Amino acid sequence: MTTRTRMNVYFDPELLKQVESLSLRRKVSKSAIVEAAVASFLSGDSAEQLEAAMSRRLDKLGRQVDTLDEDLAVLGETVSLFIRFWLTVTPPLPEGAQTSARAKGAERFEGFMQSLGRKLATGDRFLKELSRDIDSFDDDPSPDQSDANSDRS
Repeated sequence: MTTRTRMNVYFDPELLKQVESLSLRRKVSKSAIVEAAVASFLSGDSAEQLEAAMSRRLDKLGRQVDTLDEDLAVLGETVSLFIRFWLTVTPPLPEGAQTSARAKGAERFEGFMQSLGRKLATGDRFLKELSRDIDSFDDDPSPDQSDANSDRS
């Protein structure tokens, strides 16, 4: 059994509340918390701990960048396919119809921008919806889908 020496210290009341709260949450004594904090402060390995924490944060940021890269690739392919399809199926307009078509296009674009604004305000993004749809599609295949999925294997 280790010998302990009593020491009286003074804490700011707010800091003491935090120590007491942590003690209750972790179900350890306040002395154990203070002892661990002092040992950590005196250990000198804070540089290694800081480096490990930074490494974890950088790894997390790297994964987030990878996700953004994938989302951007999906977005680029989507826009590219839409433009190709639109250019392929849209016939040129005669001169007399171009003015009214421009007006109708401006009206539709305004509606599109309002819809986009509402969609962005909700915070629910298309790519998140798409990934949820794909996940639910993969999780619960119908008989036709399971045949298609087995063909892919």
